[in-house]
Amino acid sequence: MRRAPRLLAALVAALALGTAACTGGSDNRPSLAPEKTPVSIAASTATTVPAPNGWIVSAAVPLLQVYDTPGSATPTRQFENPWYYPGDTAKKYPITSVFYSEQQRDGWVKVLLPVRPNGTSGWVRAADVHLVPSRFRIAVDLSQHRLTVYEGDAVYLQDTVAVGAPDTPTPVGKYYLRVLLQAPDPTTVYGPYAFGLSSHSDTLEEFNGGDAEVGIHGNNDASTLGQDVSHGCIRMDNAKITQLARSVPLGTPVEVNA
Repeated sequence: MRRAPRLLAALVAALALGTAACTGGSDNRPSLAPEKTPVSIAASTATTVPAPNGWIVSAAVPLLQVYDTPGSATPTRQFENPWYYPGDTAKKYPITSVFYSEQQRDGWVKVLLPVRPNGTSGWVRAADVHLVPSRFRIAVDLSQHRLTVYEGDAVYLQDTVAVGAPDTPTPVGKYYLRVLLQAPDPTTVYGPYAFGLSSHSDTLEEFNGGDAEVGIHGNNDASTLGQDVSHGCIRMDNAKITQLARSVPLGTPVEVNA
């Protein structure tokens, strides 16, 4: 059941892994920045701490077991922690396994999973993860081509975005930011940064050798913003995606509405 997710494989040739905004270190490994690293919260108190934007969940064990229901004896999935970017045979860039949660129960945490079909969830033991309330949430209105980042109830950032074309629409639903990459050349189609989401295309099974996972990234043609032109990814203004990359941690929820 070991799974090394093939996330946004189209970026393998175009992007270099990692960014100082994610690591806070000189090795440029894509992971949560120190100031954004979830801190452990006891399972007995987790359900009593307010978390209006849900919880960022990061694995605290090398192999995170996922169960269909709380208290199940046998896991149905497992995720390596850290995991390694596809094509990185030298395994130089470990990435922390992060998830998103809105529910805990009696020592168990329900997490959204980065697998097909979109919206799949499972339960993990609270003792196997770290939890921290999500400071931000991201809302995407496809019909208005509008991305809004909220910090609490306040608007932190807004942008006009390009979204999926009619034949390859951006999937609606609730997801989360799973990985962040930085381009050595910010003038490519992906712009300076690209977030990989936990979602997958509803119409494509494969894209450029990958699993057609969806992302939020910059662009090299501002004229496409406000249009339905992508293979499902959400394209932002380059200055705005840079602001997002420098401030919003992995595990942040992303809700996409039609």
